[in-house]
Amino acid sequence: MDSVHISVGIQLQAEDPLERERSLGLLRRIVRAKRIVEAANAKEYEYMEGSIPMEWDAWIRGRRKEPPSIEELLKNESSREQIKTKAKEVEEKDLALLAKEYKEGLVATPARTVAKGHAAATSFGKQEFNEEPTSTANTFQPGSWMPTSKKD
Repeated sequence: MDSVHISVGIQLQAEDPLERERSLGLLRRIVRAKRIVEAANAKEYEYMEGSIPMEWDAWIRGRRKEPPSIEELLKNESSREQIKTKAKEVEEKDLALLAKEYKEGLVATPARTVAKGHAAATSFGKQEFNEEPTSTANTFQPGSWMPTSKKD
């Protein structure tokens, strides 16, 4: 590969030799090889991230020198499938163990919380007052209060 020299101008009063060489256009620029992928779907808007295998992506971006072989691609794909299978098995095992612990009473079941006054909920009927104050979005509902009887 021939080196390419580009002269962009001369700086007569360069202070260090490197700067002088740079101003004279004597430094070489390293030009990377252009790597292009011809996608199966030719329309750019149909591209989805992750549709190119990471081995090819690494080669395109210059993080690896040699393009991936078919054997490497197949090996890595089977490895990823094994990992997915093992992860699914571990998750099922964990859920079964958790269900067993709930059944035996070793672990308390999580309490279900109800979102009262949710923004998506429509309110029908009479508004109920509660002793506890509530706050949703921009509204504040103070708790109900009854005055105490007068003591004589």
